[in-house]
Amino acid sequence: MSEVLYEVDDGVLTLTLNRPEKLNAFTPTMLEELLEAFDRADADDDVRAVVVTGAGRAFCAGADLEKGGETFDWRARQHSDETPRDGGGRVTLRIFDCTKPVIAAINGPAVGVGVTMTLPMDVRLVADGAKIGFVFTRRGIVPEAASSWFLPRLVGISQAMEWVATGRVFDAEEALRGGLVRSVHPSGDLLDAAYALAREIADNTAPVSVALARRMMWTMLGADHPLAAHRADSHAMFLRGQSDDVREGVMSFLEKRPARFTDRVSDGLPELP
Repeated sequence: MSEVLYEVDDGVLTLTLNRPEKLNAFTPTMLEELLEAFDRADADDDVRAVVVTGAGRAFCAGADLEKGGETFDWRARQHSDETPRDGGGRVTLRIFDCTKPVIAAINGPAVGVGVTMTLPMDVRLVADGAKIGFVFTRRGIVPEAASSWFLPRLVGISQAMEWVATGRVFDAEEALRGGLVRSVHPSGDLLDAAYALAREIADNTAPVSVALARRMMWTMLGADHPLAAHRADSHAMFLRGQSDDVREGVMSFLEKRPARFTDRVSDGLPELP
């Protein structure tokens, strides 16, 4: 891969958007490489958590606008009468389906798809100098990457509409106040903070349990009644209660030693009701 770097170290995968000379602007190549990277991560039991960041001084400055005013006009590039799928949405839906927790380390500007791609990630940390913007209305387009589903669920409809309707760029502290990010860090400390969170997951938890919990939490954002969550909880508790992992988790606690979980995500996850 050329526009996304893939590096696994002791259970933590780092995905680095890698077009620093273009502020990591989003391209069709980056899209396909992100899809490939998350496929690889799901298939690799050595990956316990994923950290996504950008090379150089930006996280992602949005779509590459080298085609000028034709950038978002797909009529000449499509090969059928069907509406083409939005590329950012293909990425966010793939991240939504990921079986590993995903942490965004937003090291610099994150604008347009550069910020909407982070919305299905589970936790967002940001460098104190980063600028963020849902700038779509200022470019004559609309929010993409399924952000009309993700953003209001993360920050509430009023805050989401303010950022989207104005299309203005705002700073890391406003992102924190608005609930978009978990914490703000000096740029030199950002990755260390992201890796510390990833290590907390990788070193202490059962990977299948984390994968199921992630699926349950995200899926239940769309449930219309808590009974749906009760059914999913009951099913998952029944299945996990029979696992080697639960016996290990309980005994390691009683014996005051680190747990050694052996169940593998790659063997498949049960379907939730």
